[in-house]
Amino acid sequence: MIAVKIITIVLGLAFLLFGYFIYYKKQYHLINDFQAEREAGRKDERYAERVGRIEFVIGVVLLVIGVLLMLFA
Repeated sequence: MIAVKIITIVLGLAFLLFGYFIYYKKQYHLINDFQAEREAGRKDERYAERVGRIEFVIGVVLLVIGVLLMLFA
């Protein structure tokens, strides 16, 4: 069970950091092939912001679940 707790917290931190860097710091190079897709006109900044926001939220949720597991399980 301890492995599940650690994996949940590590994944939460990873998603949280990637989401933060993409959504708030506008580091779109963290998204695979985004620059090429943007130059081809298939993707725009709204797509990148949406990806960053989703990753940020997933990171927060996983981190909260991991902390709650550490406290109560």
